[in-house]
Amino acid sequence: MMTKVDGEKMYLGGKWVEKEETINVYDPQDNSLIATVPKATKEDMLEAIAVAEEGMKIAANMPVHERISIINKAADFILNHHEQYAQTIASEGSKTINEARMEVSRCINTLRLSAEEARRINGETISFDQMPGHENRVGYTYLFPIGIIAAITPFNDPLNLVAHKVGPAIASGNAIIVKPSTLTPLSALLLAKAFDEAGLPPKILSVITGSGNEVGDTLVTHPAIRMVSFTGGLETGEQIAKKAGLKKISMELGSNSPVIVLDDAHLDNTVESCVSGAFWAVGQNCLGVQRIFVMESIYDDFIEKFVERTKQYKVGDKKDEETNMGPLIHEKEAIRIEKLVDEAVQDGAKILTGGKRDGAFYMPTVLIDVPLHSKIAQEEIFGPVVSIFPVSSLEEAIEKANSVNYGLQAGIFTQNLDIAFQAIHKLEVGGVMINESSDYRIDSMPFGGVKGSGLGREGVKYAIREMTEPKVVQFKLA
Repeated sequence: MMTKVDGEKMYLGGKWVEKEETINVYDPQDNSLIATVPKATKEDMLEAIAVAEEGMKIAANMPVHERISIINKAADFILNHHEQYAQTIASEGSKTINEARMEVSRCINTLRLSAEEARRINGETISFDQMPGHENRVGYTYLFPIGIIAAITPFNDPLNLVAHKVGPAIASGNAIIVKPSTLTPLSALLLAKAFDEAGLPPKILSVITGSGNEVGDTLVTHPAIRMVSFTGGLETGEQIAKKAGLKKISMELGSNSPVIVLDDAHLDNTVESCVSGAFWAVGQNCLGVQRIFVMESIYDDFIEKFVERTKQYKVGDKKDEETNMGPLIHEKEAIRIEKLVDEAVQDGAKILTGGKRDGAFYMPTVLIDVPLHSKIAQEEIFGPVVSIFPVSSLEEAIEKANSVNYGLQAGIFTQNLDIAFQAIHKLEVGGVMINESSDYRIDSMPFGGVKGSGLGREGVKYAIREMTEPKVVQFKLA
């Protein structure tokens, strides 16, 4: 007897649409089929873009107070169905139920922030009389929406990262088309449901489920699209940038986040922060702690405490309230992690704890003696593996932290303000967290990286800046 699964519809410009051909959505924990979603075609995406060309005019003409009201109503709907949203995240993704609940709360906050920032989309006055001969002129700039935004979102934060694109887009008067990960499309569709229930006018928002090769390429290359907002891996980001053509691009790509621990750090608090930062969401987190550089004088103590705390992590059923860490998004990802760790061990690395795989599960793993040239030290792991290195000075730690092609965020633990400011200026990253791990973020802060970690900034206020264009107005007076 076959288990009946729900057949979900995709959201095309305000209409819920079915398709004969579907994509299966599995629970990575046991590979059970939990739902199906439509497998959109190129023609479906072209229709969504055509609809959005009308929707962008509707969105641009929507009064700010209506935008605020609709976004807040969507947030209210999610709040009133909090557990349903959390259970969906925990079912289709890797997060434990407690991690999923936190993501839902963050999504609500992201939408609230979007509503508030809609009030603050302001230009500025320009002093035209700063130039001789222009004394009789005044002017200003105002910000106007750019049109249609293409949003391509990942599996690791399937609700809040979608909200980080949809909320600012609607707040700034744009239309937006979301292409969610095929692994976790249900959460994105639930976000569309919230806006549908909130009374968002049709044609402004679409969530189109389908393969990246077909609908994704159609979306990013279309000339009507004025901006591509992408969160994902470096390789895919580079491909999108090459294909997109002349349009705005905002990209949050990969990372290999470093943390520096100096000898004046509060050791227990530092260890707790770094362990959480390394293994949150099974390490499938662009901000996740991957490399820790510890002063030699406290290295042994730090290692002992870090391993002890890691061994306390409960790995297992995502829906269990006591579970700290669930499975990776797919067994092939766990196999990839396993191979990376094995390669590092062959290069001379030592496993202090973990290093074991069971299907899609990979135990939280701590490595030492990792050669800096090894793949696991240079590339983004995107899994529950952390490497710890001894260093003799701050300068050495910063040099090694900067020695990769990523620069999203870094953490440094110290009580010395002078040292903290040295690190702030010298670390090649988009954010430096003092006395916090690299994994720290609130949804209102500017978020993005340098080098291979991306272009532009997210965070509601900063995303709105990316999604608007300034228009200059000048008056010549009599």
